[in-house]
Amino acid sequence: MDLSIFLGFLFDKFRFLGLQKESLRTVLTLAYQSLGVVYGDLSTSPLYVFKSTFAEDIEHSETNEEIFGVLSFVFWTLTLLPLLKYVFIVLKADDNGEGGTFALYSLLCRHARVNSLPSSQVADEDLSMYKDIISPAPSTFSGRLKSTLEKQRVLQKCLLLLALTGACMVIGDGILSPALSVFSAVSGIELAMSKEHHKYIEVPFACLILIALFALQHYGTHRVGFLFAPVVITWLFCISAIGVYNIFHWNPHVYQALSPYYVYKFLKKTQKGGWMSLGGILLCVTGSEAMFADLGHFSQLSIKIAFTSIVYPSLVLAYMGQAAYLSQHHVVDNDYRIGFYVSVPEKLRWPVLVIAILAAVVGSQAIITGTFSIIKQCSALGCFPRVKIVHTSSKIHGQIYIPEINWTLMLLCLAVTIGFRDTKSMGNASGLAVITVMLVTTCLMSLVIVLCWHQSIVLAICFVVFFGTFEALYFSASLIKFLGGAWVPIALSFIFMLVMCVWHYGMLRQYESDVQNRVSIDRLLSLGPSLGIVRVGGIGLIHTELVSGIPAIFSHFVTNIPAFHQVLIFLCVKSVSIPHVKNEERYLVGRIGLKEYRIYRCIVRYGYRDAHVDNEQFENDLVCSIVEYIRTGRADLDSADEDAAKRREEMMVVGTPTTHLDRIQVREDDDDVANTELASTSELRETRSPPVIRPRKRVRFVIPESPEIDQNVRYELRELMRAREAGVAYIMGHSYVRAKQGSSLIKKIVINYGYDFLRRNCRANIYALNVPPASTLEVGMVYHI
Repeated sequence: MDLSIFLGFLFDKFRFLGLQKESLRTVLTLAYQSLGVVYGDLSTSPLYVFKSTFAEDIEHSETNEEIFGVLSFVFWTLTLLPLLKYVFIVLKADDNGEGGTFALYSLLCRHARVNSLPSSQVADEDLSMYKDIISPAPSTFSGRLKSTLEKQRVLQKCLLLLALTGACMVIGDGILSPALSVFSAVSGIELAMSKEHHKYIEVPFACLILIALFALQHYGTHRVGFLFAPVVITWLFCISAIGVYNIFHWNPHVYQALSPYYVYKFLKKTQKGGWMSLGGILLCVTGSEAMFADLGHFSQLSIKIAFTSIVYPSLVLAYMGQAAYLSQHHVVDNDYRIGFYVSVPEKLRWPVLVIAILAAVVGSQAIITGTFSIIKQCSALGCFPRVKIVHTSSKIHGQIYIPEINWTLMLLCLAVTIGFRDTKSMGNASGLAVITVMLVTTCLMSLVIVLCWHQSIVLAICFVVFFGTFEALYFSASLIKFLGGAWVPIALSFIFMLVMCVWHYGMLRQYESDVQNRVSIDRLLSLGPSLGIVRVGGIGLIHTELVSGIPAIFSHFVTNIPAFHQVLIFLCVKSVSIPHVKNEERYLVGRIGLKEYRIYRCIVRYGYRDAHVDNEQFENDLVCSIVEYIRTGRADLDSADEDAAKRREEMMVVGTPTTHLDRIQVREDDDDVANTELASTSELRETRSPPVIRPRKRVRFVIPESPEIDQNVRYELRELMRAREAGVAYIMGHSYVRAKQGSSLIKKIVINYGYDFLRRNCRANIYALNVPPASTLEVGMVYHI
């Protein structure tokens, strides 16, 4: 009996393992891939940590207390920040699988029901990614904090500024980290050349590598991405193997320095100099934020496995090996300081130099891509001017390229490299950016613990005190180096913060002006006889930021050109504060006015990490969503009573075309199809326009002769079909924004110069659709806000 129970247990165990085999393989594959994407920057930190630490504030003595103290600091910093804080705590605060500063911010916005986006709707809360939001009891601290945030606009703005500070520092790190990593890797040639010549080679060689790195960004990384993980793995193997060799060859007792007692001895001996040198020690965790920021590309388990099993042990061995070598070599040439390549055996220096440069390029690539991602998120949440976003891979999520940002980063990166020309100043600048992002994450995480996880305020305070104190120590040591290079990330962050705040303020004021000046469609159509309004063939897509009402710019258009299309669609493409919107929940469709007007409203919702589809696919999906709305819409919307008017304003969630093509047949034709001669039901006089000839495929709807479809619905679908075949025209507003008379001087400067300059030099709101110029009609209008 016992044997049968044991065999049954084994059978169930092996069956479970068989079911989990595929998921285990997937996790291990993701862990392997994460080594090349997430840990490239972190793994190259041994190139410059010891060199930056001993650059100025402390010196290496024969007692080895400084070397052992720095090693102890590095070990405990790696253990507490990347391992304990990020791997075991912060990774759990994901936003539906996404990570990063803005993921924490959007998570807090949804739980506290605050939103910086003016176009937010109650219907957005029905999206599936809003699930698992449990409101805390009003009597608890979480409930009181939530209520306070909802009522106090000042606190909401402070929360947004905190998130923007973290985003600006990430952008600054995207400028500083590539310069520091590449320059540190290239600095290995100093040991193979004379002191007079190597300084003329390092900077030009580093600049050439950086130019090539940024010039290749538009090709995307999916073509060479398979090389990233092998390069980082090879680099980690090299530094860990060299570390083990140095430990056993030079000082097998170096492991004793892992005791925190050596931290105390180090600070006691070096005092102020030791505190100031913490800015260099801090660089050992450069790139740790990528574990959380790149969470959406991988998974929590894969990132944990990669860090705990490979990255963390390799880095510890590498630092121990450097310390073991330096503990037996107390006389170091001043020109070379204490660098990584000094501890590499002489016969291996050139191969290691090549691998180090490749690893630095891979690490730089990861931080550049991360910068693109954070700017895309800022733009989607209305905190950055619209820029051109190119998705370089149709298969790999999140691989994007932003031309304007790419060349700006390259110029700033080259300026930092040429301006500083040494790792000391670059390290001071990069260290401040890194620790500021960590402090912002700590502050946001404390709010997540209370508002999202509904934990005790004591736990949140313990989290802030424990990690915040440790990070504040490093922050103060980095800030004291303001004149030594730390001013760079502050200056860069100030510029980017100014751009973000001006854009966000101007966007909010313009949206409020749109809301105040919107008009009623009934009032607009009542002017038809006096204006001589006619209906022309085709679909008119009027782009608007409004989610309700008719924008004033359309009234301005009709007043000056009294004609509009057979079918009108007021299109609002907006972002919501979640990472992704499912295709079946993307479209909100409704009707404006009576059925006979043939005027619809369509709200297209994207998450802050979603990719926008191109023009042709977008048009097809948009028309299909309206087809589905017509087919399944309410039949009592034509009545003139007050309740029917309210129901007409209601929006309906419509799925992607694949959810309803079983009833409405869709086929693609290479040539234009002839218009179907049907009488118009509109009270306004209609004139036919010839079809627009376009050298591309178009969608044609074939209405099946089925008794299930009502005759009125069939007729409306045929009118929509005819309008689609006649062509689609995009009517977009080209607004000029000016401050109202009597506004303060600051507001006039911000609106008339700052916001107006950004609007004139940013992309149009539907740039991603690649609208043909022949189909675009821009309407100019001046806004006084």
